[in-house]
Amino acid sequence: MQVPSPSSKLGFIAAVILLLGLAGVAHGHRRLISSDEPCKKMTTAAAATNATALSTSVSSNGTYFGMLVVFDDLVTAEQALASKPVARAQGFYFYDKKEAVSAWFAFSLVFNSTAYRGTLNLMGADLMAEETRDLSVVGGTGDFFMARGVATLRTNATEGFYYFRLKMDIKLYECYI
Repeated sequence: MQVPSPSSKLGFIAAVILLLGLAGVAHGHRRLISSDEPCKKMTTAAAATNATALSTSVSSNGTYFGMLVVFDDLVTAEQALASKPVARAQGFYFYDKKEAVSAWFAFSLVFNSTAYRGTLNLMGADLMAEETRDLSVVGGTGDFFMARGVATLRTNATEGFYYFRLKMDIKLYECYI
């Protein structure tokens, strides 16, 4: 076995340092913000009007356990249904409890406007009986590249289980700029 010369060790160390430096450049600039100051804040309203139920199972106590719903709904900045759309909410949810009405959501907010371009990806449990619920912002693209944060949901209006309107307050705590 041949022992590497000091110059080859130095070359190897220099190559590792160069690669680590380039890896940081490839990911863009990240701005981390303390939990008190979000890097972006948005308030939107989403109306679930055209949801498509893929299964129609109803448990004996009316919790819709196991029902899967796919949606593609408008998101507006104001509560009025006629207000200008700012994004689309596209994804699914399913009712996941037998004891009470509760759902698990996974969806993207797709922005295509002059203000924002890209997506925000949200997921988490929606305990519908609670006044406010938090979903995790787990990533994004475009203006929201690799964003992390919290979306607080509040139900504004309901009509049975087939129509509801949510208010979303979104706070992003990790943004790439």
